[in-house]
Amino acid sequence: RTLENIIPFIEEKLFLKVNRKKTEVAHINKVKYLGYTFYIYKGKCRFRVHPKSVTKMKNKIRKLTDRNNGMSNAKREEKYQQFVRGWVNYFKLADMKKLLKETDEWARRRIRAVYWKQWKKVKTRYRILRKLKLEHWQAIKLANSRCGYWRMAEVLNTVITNKIIAKLGYISLLDYYLIVCEN
Repeated sequence: RTLENIIPFIEEKLFLKVNRKKTEVAHINKVKYLGYTFYIYKGKCRFRVHPKSVTKMKNKIRKLTDRNNGMSNAKREEKYQQFVRGWVNYFKLADMKKLLKETDEWARRRIRAVYWKQWKKVKTRYRILRKLKLEHWQAIKLANSRCGYWRMAEVLNTVITNKIIAKLGYISLLDYYLIVCEN
């Protein structure tokens, strides 16, 4: 009923064309608009990123941090930075600190896994771990580990710190969001 009353006003008075297939009247929590969804907090309407948009973002990060795509580190860093800046700038109106914090942790673990896979040989792993100020016995233990890439990425969390990843050129989603955020 509401839709039937509003459509003539939009089309005749505002001279806008309404797509009847896509147009619907729904509660504010059920609406998806340009990748955003809405919610009410303390009587005000607020934005958040729609779950479908989050899924697309994670799939893109998966593609960029794939261990098997043969992309050079410089190209990967450049593409990752471009994606992060573009995505955060588009969704900067949304409330998403917690989402970005969790996504950052996951993305950094994927980046660590990429680097661990690139250090194929035990002696290369040992040499790089020693450069990262790891004790001799710890470097030997980690370099000879038979764990998979994903497990080793978690172990390397203390060795390849967030600061090192930032120096490598991978910008943090949350840090960039806090710079450009309008909330």
